[in-house]
This record gives sequence, C-alpha cells and structure tokens, in this order.
Amino acid sequence: MKAVYTIALLVLSNIFMTLAWYGHLKFKEMKWSENLPLLGVIFISWGLALFEYMLQVPANRIGSKLCGGPFSLVELKVIQEVITLVVFVIFSLVFFKTESFRLNHLIGFVFLVLAVYFIFKK
Repeated sequence: MKAVYTIALLVLSNIFMTLAWYGHLKFKEMKWSENLPLLGVIFISWGLALFEYMLQVPANRIGSKLCGGPFSLVELKVIQEVITLVVFVIFSLVFFKTESFRLNHLIGFVFLVLAVYFIFKK
C-alpha cells in the first residue's frame, strides 16, 4: 500500500511542479496577468512549487526503504522521472496546442520505461 501512496503523491507533486515550471507560459493569454512583472510570475510559480514540495517530501518518506517504504533511492528517482515525463507530455499536449508528440519522443520514453525495468530487476 505504501507503493500506491508514494506513486499517487508523486503524480500529484509532479502536476504542481509542471504547473510551476511551465504553467506561467500561458499567463500572457490571461487578462489578469497582462502587466504582471517577472518577479510576480516567479512568486506565483514559487507558491505552486510549495504544494509540490508538500507532496514530494511525504512521497519520498513513505516510499523510501530508509523510512520503511518499498523503494530504494534509485528506484524512487526513476519512478519520479518517468512520472514527470508522463505528466509533462499530457500537460504540454492539453495546454500548449502548438506542441506535438513525435515518434522520437515515443522511442525515448520507451527507453525510459526500459530503464525502470532494469533499475527494478533483481
């Protein structure tokens, strides 16, 4: 069950991270942010990143073998990276219609999934 909680928290954490890192690129399309200075954008992104950390830290504590969880540090990191890429692809395709998902992206992701396989292989 700790594995499920860990992965769920990592997914939620990565949604906030992606919004903090890339969501501000859509601000120019929103009326309220037309004249927002860069420092304002930074603070909004920083506020979103706070929620990312509030989910990421518990995910790592619950999931880490060092705290009684099922995953090694390397396993946690690889899981997190794959989740990050999946969340980013979905986010970029939904919110940024000019982005595309090409065959070379798919091939790269297949290699990342293979990396997960080899990291978890005993």
